[in-house]
Amino acid sequence: MSDGAPVRHWVAEPLGKEVTAALRRLSLADDVDAVAVMPDVHLAGDVCIGTVLATRRLLYPAAVGGDIGCGMAAMRFDGDICLDSARRAHRVLAGLGELVPVIKHRLKVDADEGLWNRRLSGDFLRRLRDREGLVQLGTLGRGNHFLELQRDDQGQHWLMVHSGSRAMGQRIRDHHLGLCDVGKRGFRYLASDTDRGRNYLSDVDWALGYATENRRRILRAAAEVIETVTGARADPSTAFECHHNHVELTRAAGYGLWIHRKGAISAKDGEPGIIPGSMGTPSFHVRGRGHADALWSSSHGAGRVMSRSAARVKISTAALERQAKGVIFDRKIAHRLVDEAPAAYKDISKVMRAQRTLTRIVRRLEPLLSYKGT
Repeated sequence: MSDGAPVRHWVAEPLGKEVTAALRRLSLADDVDAVAVMPDVHLAGDVCIGTVLATRRLLYPAAVGGDIGCGMAAMRFDGDICLDSARRAHRVLAGLGELVPVIKHRLKVDADEGLWNRRLSGDFLRRLRDREGLVQLGTLGRGNHFLELQRDDQGQHWLMVHSGSRAMGQRIRDHHLGLCDVGKRGFRYLASDTDRGRNYLSDVDWALGYATENRRRILRAAAEVIETVTGARADPSTAFECHHNHVELTRAAGYGLWIHRKGAISAKDGEPGIIPGSMGTPSFHVRGRGHADALWSSSHGAGRVMSRSAARVKISTAALERQAKGVIFDRKIAHRLVDEAPAAYKDISKVMRAQRTLTRIVRRLEPLLSYKGT
């Protein structure tokens, strides 16, 4: 039996048996050249979150995931932001709830002409774009998606948003999985040099653009709220972002490799990135170190240690409020946010130490206000 492709690890703790078995199975799939495992790795379907996969020719939609283009964006404010009064904090949360819906806008928003003029590969996807794509553009999403106001070690304030391509990415993934061939170990793939493969890549690129525009609209809307309430001004020139669910062709190895990242960010030498902690814990702005064995990647966050269902059983509302002490959030929905408590995630400081050869920390940020949907 073949030993499979090399699987290299940057982990903060021993991997569980199920994760190890999933990574082993992936390494034995067709055309896999290498697998890199990030410190936030955890189980999720066929391909673990926190996994980077390199192939020569084949594309694996499951190694990108459904929320194609999901990622982070950040922007700094000039001026002091004071939220020490309950009234002011409430105004910010209420304003975010109005301008940054969780699921959809009440009415269709203006389309982005650049996106809407680009081709999608199927009539079904085009109809979805014109229906759900419009009402979800500029919305946050549920689960671990969030919008935070943060303060760095120099006392400067930043917005950070975590969101992606919403329903569009999932439908694109599902559409192309239905067109895949099935290879060794049961993984579905598309050949990159075929029409089906090229259509998938084109649709992925569209979803990346949608996710980028989605985050930009959220940042603009959130900045408007904070500027109105506090008088501080956002500085758009400081904005930057990164994707953590995508596939790209790189020739950094001297030949072409398709790098699939599912819950991992690109960390080429000098490349900026954003690595969030969890609700109530620090986040980090980083620069990549260009580690080739790690497939020029790093973690995308802290990574779960507890499934959502387990967290809902084991973590109480009181425990969430203790763990998120000092962070402003909507206490009325605390009972629905227990699966996002810090205890449900790995220790971000251990994650950052485990990948110190992959990224360099530029700044550390503490959360002040967290806006999440349920």
